[in-house]
Amino acid sequence: MKKHPQFLKLWRIGFIGLALILLISCTTKTTETPLIPRNVLFGKPEKANPQLSPDGKMLAYRAPDEGSMNVWVKTVGKDDDRAVTKDRHRGIMGYFWAPNGEQILYIQDKDGDENWHIWAVPLTGGDARDLTPIDGVQARITAVDPEFPDEILIGLNDRNPMLHDLHRLNLKTGKMTLEAQNDMGVAGWIADHTFTVRIAMIMTPDGGLMLMHRKNAKSDWKPLIQWGNEDALSTGAFGFAKDNQTLFMINSIGANTAELRTLNVKTKEEKVIAADPIYDIGGLMIQPKTYKLQAIRYSRDRAEWQALDTAIQPDLDALKQLHRGDFYVSDRTMDDKTWLVMYDVDNGPVAYYSYSVDSKKGTFLFYTRPELKGLALAEMKAVSVTARDGMIIHCYLTVPLGMEAKNLPSIINVHGGPWYRDSWGYHPEVQWMANRGYAVLQVNFRGSTGYGKEYVNAANKEWGGKMQDDVTDATKWLIEQGIADPKRIAIYGGSYGGFAVLSGVTKEPDLYTCGVDMCGPSNLITWLNTMPPYMEMLKPMVHARVGHPEKDAEMLRERSPLFHVDKIKIPLFIAQGKNDPRVPVAEAIQIRDALQKAGKTVEYMEFADEGHGFARPENRLKFYAAAEKFLSDHIGGRFEAEKVE
Repeated sequence: MKKHPQFLKLWRIGFIGLALILLISCTTKTTETPLIPRNVLFGKPEKANPQLSPDGKMLAYRAPDEGSMNVWVKTVGKDDDRAVTKDRHRGIMGYFWAPNGEQILYIQDKDGDENWHIWAVPLTGGDARDLTPIDGVQARITAVDPEFPDEILIGLNDRNPMLHDLHRLNLKTGKMTLEAQNDMGVAGWIADHTFTVRIAMIMTPDGGLMLMHRKNAKSDWKPLIQWGNEDALSTGAFGFAKDNQTLFMINSIGANTAELRTLNVKTKEEKVIAADPIYDIGGLMIQPKTYKLQAIRYSRDRAEWQALDTAIQPDLDALKQLHRGDFYVSDRTMDDKTWLVMYDVDNGPVAYYSYSVDSKKGTFLFYTRPELKGLALAEMKAVSVTARDGMIIHCYLTVPLGMEAKNLPSIINVHGGPWYRDSWGYHPEVQWMANRGYAVLQVNFRGSTGYGKEYVNAANKEWGGKMQDDVTDATKWLIEQGIADPKRIAIYGGSYGGFAVLSGVTKEPDLYTCGVDMCGPSNLITWLNTMPPYMEMLKPMVHARVGHPEKDAEMLRERSPLFHVDKIKIPLFIAQGKNDPRVPVAEAIQIRDALQKAGKTVEYMEFADEGHGFARPENRLKFYAAAEKFLSDHIGGRFEAEKVE
């Protein structure tokens, strides 16, 4: 099965839990670095997310068309680019080639409600067709295989909103056939290369997982392997080898870090293929036709590749020399002669190349944001902080270009997830902050992924506890180093990062000068009780790692910022999507109202057409304009004034 990049990303996020997430008037006299307009940083990219057709003759990519991001296609080697989708609202965020090479498939929800539908549009032209036209139902793509060009396997929760039954979908006719009814509480499925679903992943009551296996479509399901909550975020299966008997797994059972292993589903024999004592496996390269494991990636301070197949070492060497930065192979043709390669740098735009395996040479395709070329962007460096209990906390520090790292207004940027991590590379928010004159510290607090399961599990039931202490200790480190002006520090984040903002300003009322919260929970009890139905299967894990709304009610109430509004001394800016299914708008409204009732300073922004995060570029620009002015008013950085028409 050809592994499309978005599938690998969805697997990683969904499992390792599955970030999400400006001419010129200035108020500072600290630097002469030109102000970068917000539109350059946060507006629509010129081109993005290229993908090759299965035969390698066509290239697709996302680009603006009549104001919205749409999918374009072109013939490789020709200038016949044309838009094939016609979205005029939210824009296309995720797409891929149908295995038949004749259609573009994409997913779309309604104003952020996460009820994703699967759409198909023919390359020959014409309107897109909704292949899952059921209101209020979420479609999930389970499997795509080039040997079955006109079919894909999808999950639908139309029968039960909590459970996704598996269906075979014909891409030409739209006909759906039930493949497997979800009567076991399955959270995910894996098909073999005969397009038969052979693995079912089931969440256990303790927050762990069990893999069920069957020999063929007519066989009964039987337990294959099981692990507890301690390994739930660092263990999982992701596909079969060519023999349809060897299962590829990322596995931390009996180890601290997530290792690359194989598991024979018939004999249950395991084999360790690759491992690191400190870092989890962060990515894989698998041959698209033979399904042979070729290379692994470790996400250390930087992304580092290790060849498993010596035949691919010359390619890794060539790619390392082709362009500066960290590289990722984002797509490969079925004959494996052409690769698409993305290069990520900390102080420049993302670049894409087409790479020839035969000649070992690359051809530049495009920069996602070419207007960034030559602009004054800051460098990012990895730093570490020792927490109060001795744990080493991994962070990234970015200092404004041309400025001494001394007594600067600073922003503590807390990532979402929380089962995620910040990595080295281009981050538009970080560059925006640094360009405005702020030192930026990104904190991979305990609970962040990639550093082994002990690091992750140290965060169990520590929302607002030790996880927040890590953020506090990192902030104090920045002050002790003389980098941050202790009177000008903001805390900023979205999703879990938004919770950390609210928690930080209540738990440490004298540490921060202001806070910016995007879609963060304010009451852990109400948040846990309003998880969407399709996340029901994840509840055991969430309860084990955050807390149970009934059994742990006292602890959760104590850790919820809503009940400590009286301690807040500083101004807050809160932004929220009205249709957010993950952190309902009520989480923002209740703390906004409590702040206003207590006479605290709070600014509030709500988007009627957004969900969890701000997908529409015009909304992003509106948010960043308001947040930039808020930060400038309270910690003194530069700001870009709005145009007056």
